[in-house]
Amino acid sequence: MTAQAGGAIPFPSRPADRMAQPTAEVRALRRRLRELRVSLAPATRAAAEHAICRHLVRLGVFRSGAHVAFYLPMPGEVDVRPCLEVARRHGSRLYVPRIVSRRRRQMLFAPWTEGGAHRTNAFGIVEPGSAAGARPAVGLDVVVLPLVGFDAAGNRLGMGAGYYDRALRRRLDRSAAWRRPRLIGVAYACQQLPMIPASPWDVPLDLVVTERGVIVPGRTPIERTEQ
Repeated sequence: MTAQAGGAIPFPSRPADRMAQPTAEVRALRRRLRELRVSLAPATRAAAEHAICRHLVRLGVFRSGAHVAFYLPMPGEVDVRPCLEVARRHGSRLYVPRIVSRRRRQMLFAPWTEGGAHRTNAFGIVEPGSAAGARPAVGLDVVVLPLVGFDAAGNRLGMGAGYYDRALRRRLDRSAAWRRPRLIGVAYACQQLPMIPASPWDVPLDLVVTERGVIVPGRTPIERTEQ
């Protein structure tokens, strides 16, 4: 499969009230998007990841004392690990997801140090070996999260397990004056879809960062930063 410009794959229709039961069409779309990002040539992938890290740093969110959550990538996902050391040098406190209950599909964000104890969870993802000091999403300033797909309105398509949906649901509380944390999705530009129908439980992204620049939902065109 050859990577194409964002928006090449339409999103199929789906029921609006089925959080944990995606349709066969949605499952197929996830599979196609995962195949699309895996098909990127190594040199293209490396250049894109370098640009994405540069764009993230230029946003200025990795400030001293900030509590910032990243993710440790699965195969095919944008590798943001180089950004962790940059954020640490800026004085940020780093966290990554740790599953605390598979049955309830719950996760927290536990402190992360490169040399600290870690384990591999049931999904093959590395996570901190201990939940000591773990925080819920509302205890963080920024969450950088992976995307399977996204649109220009800030809607995201994840892996479908629902862990991020549950972890971030407090962001849906419109009564809060400041709804923490700031959500920054990262993806390759080829993962952009024309439109993703939002469900009631979906938490929109504040920003999306690709190798082409920063997308601010609700604004067009893409806000491109200097390469």
